[in-house]
Amino acid sequence: MTRPYTAILFDLDGTISDSAPGILESMTHTFRTVGVPVPDHATLMSFVGPPIMDTFKTAMGMDDAGAERTLAVYREHYLSHGALDSAMFPGIDVVLRTLHEAGMPMSTATSKPETPATVILDYYGLTGYFDFVTGASDDEVRSAKADVVAEALRRLGAAGHDVSRPVLVGDRLHDVEGAHVHGVPVVFAEWGYGSPAEAESTVASAATPLDLLPILLPDAA
Repeated sequence: MTRPYTAILFDLDGTISDSAPGILESMTHTFRTVGVPVPDHATLMSFVGPPIMDTFKTAMGMDDAGAERTLAVYREHYLSHGALDSAMFPGIDVVLRTLHEAGMPMSTATSKPETPATVILDYYGLTGYFDFVTGASDDEVRSAKADVVAEALRRLGAAGHDVSRPVLVGDRLHDVEGAHVHGVPVVFAEWGYGSPAEAESTVASAATPLDLLPILLPDAA
């Protein structure tokens, strides 16, 4: 059986990691520290996943200098307190191990900077399943999902992997839009933080992590 995809990209927050508790705690601390009113819970939840500088500038109306100051406060608190206040979604470890053992090239494609992304994956014992941990650059210069997807594909291709039929697994609209910039189809993670409307124009949806296997690796299902 010909596999439908030759390489798989995974979002992190809301797809591999239930990271909302730590992110919301760090966001709340950050806004209080910089003297900005803390949004309600639903609004804070909408900030989980998209690039954080977009959140500060667009959703919170900060200028570049204000966003940079806010990012510094957030980063310090998140790295020291929030990054590991999370849990791995049940079954995602089985999925990643199965794909890895089947020889499937894989990279993350997360809007989270690569340093905390690596810390989280190391904590879960998942890093070894990925060929690359690709995310936003630590200085947030590369943070748009389209740019992260491009970098993940570049790294996999440079390592000699077939990236002719890639797919991205993600849970938010910015995952879908960023992947589509490069013609990459998306499998929607229904267990994540996105709404059903954000799954429009995806090629498939999975209700649970284990439901990914017959989609991504039908010969092993």
